[in-house]
Amino acid sequence: MRYKVSEAISEDAKSIRTAVFVEEQGFHNEFDQTDDVSLHIVAYDGNKPVGVCRIFPDRGKTWTLGRLAVLKPYRGQHLGANLVTKAEETTRSRGADRITLHAQERVAGFYRSLGYRDMGIHDQDEGCPHMWMEKPLTNNAGSESEDEA
Repeated sequence: MRYKVSEAISEDAKSIRTAVFVEEQGFHNEFDQTDDVSLHIVAYDGNKPVGVCRIFPDRGKTWTLGRLAVLKPYRGQHLGANLVTKAEETTRSRGADRITLHAQERVAGFYRSLGYRDMGIHDQDEGCPHMWMEKPLTNNAGSESEDEA
């Protein structure tokens, strides 16, 4: 897999998020002003975009991970975990010491397996239960991956 980090949302990122969140899950408000201040990480299988996440500074040294989506044929291949790792590496390189996320409650176990903990705040987003989670970041170097500017 190849990963590309960009400061603007790309057509590749939009296509994946539309396929997963709008077409598959039925969300109506997938794109918002947060996209304007986010970094977008797209995973590619060759030249095909297959996964995406966005990250953005929240407050102080805390960043937020959001909008993680992987196309169906690529699920179960650790791509989601690799995107989260890439997001953590990227935020750490920008001085973050903590990352938070607002995840669908049904995927909380996935994030717990990656070291995130429940912050105890649950709410609804487009009728879907969501929860806030967080993870402290260390200065240890993570795995290296191929990047493009």
